[in-house]
Amino acid sequence: MPVNSTKRLAILTTHPIQYHAQWFKALAAHPRLDLEVLYCHKATPSEQADSGFGVEFDWDVPLLDGYRYRFLKNISSKPSVGSFRSMDTPEVRDLIIEDRYDAVLVNGWHYKSAWQAIRTCWKRRLPVMVRSDSHLRTERHPLKTVAKELPYRYFINKFDACLAAGKWSTEYFIRYGARPDRVFLVPHAVDAVSDDELRLAASRRLEFRKRWRLNARDIVFAFVGKFTEKKRPRDFVRAIGQAWQRNPQIAGLMVGDGPLRQDCESLARNLPVRFTGFLNQSEIAQAYVAADALVLPSDGGETWGLVVNEAMRWGRACVVSDRVGCGPDLISPGETGFIFPMGDVNALASLLLRCASDPERLHSMGENARNRLAAYSISAAVDGVLQALSRVGASS
Repeated sequence: MPVNSTKRLAILTTHPIQYHAQWFKALAAHPRLDLEVLYCHKATPSEQADSGFGVEFDWDVPLLDGYRYRFLKNISSKPSVGSFRSMDTPEVRDLIIEDRYDAVLVNGWHYKSAWQAIRTCWKRRLPVMVRSDSHLRTERHPLKTVAKELPYRYFINKFDACLAAGKWSTEYFIRYGARPDRVFLVPHAVDAVSDDELRLAASRRLEFRKRWRLNARDIVFAFVGKFTEKKRPRDFVRAIGQAWQRNPQIAGLMVGDGPLRQDCESLARNLPVRFTGFLNQSEIAQAYVAADALVLPSDGGETWGLVVNEAMRWGRACVVSDRVGCGPDLISPGETGFIFPMGDVNALASLLLRCASDPERLHSMGENARNRLAAYSISAAVDGVLQALSRVGASS
């Protein structure tokens, strides 16, 4: 992309997501970009509950400030964000045909609207970039894997740029035929926390602990997320129980809600595990500050795990399963956290005991974790998009 040129970029995505808002705002603020975000759907509070959160809510932070956007008309008979046909927006074809954009960035390809945009870009010979965090460790039926081989190799090879969230998604794109020179790192990222914000939050740590009846001297491990099968919250409770029997200063904090909450509460009976319920974005930092480390036991459906980014920005080490997508990027064992075999509760309990045995080292790992995020920042995500645009601009 020439130094002084401005590119008209459209980003097509499913619905407003709390983790995308600052990235979009930063892209819109860049002098070389003229950005418009196209949303296919606006999720209702009841849809948020049905998606696994377990309670009806709206996000309590601004998701649409600082950038230009429009909500496309969704003509699906059952509009939602839950299935391929639930987002059907023919309007996106008209916008592309009107020659409004120099390139289109499509966030994933698991919904009909994405393919309406991708096919139109191909017909108009307009550069199309696709972002994904899919990886090869997600459990799939062997027949489904075989069925994907040829079509995925066909369409991924046709994308002008593949925007990968991390190492495993880069591997995924290349496995399905993307040329390495067309794969660009556009990491998942969250807002940075300043040193002053960190110090202020730390000064209120005991206050936050009292809110959830956590003892001042406990080593607290937090689970943050939907209480769904993919997240494996019961593994967390069982591991806390095993570790606590050997070290009574270990405690658990479970942040969130969902269909498995009752199961988890039953398992946690007589254990030092506290439940916060759902916490909105303006409150969730309190849980990270109250805790000493984060645990994410998810299966391979956790294609990234942005709660790891969130915990690390507050200086918390993270213990994740070997199926969590962000593991290879953010977790250096013994340095920023630990990785354990998914489903191995004994191994997880052993790591919790190891962390609790040396609180000073656990704190040091948290500082390392916060530093690690420098390469997985909002600015890095913006730079990745600009590099991809330069590549597709040079070849168009």
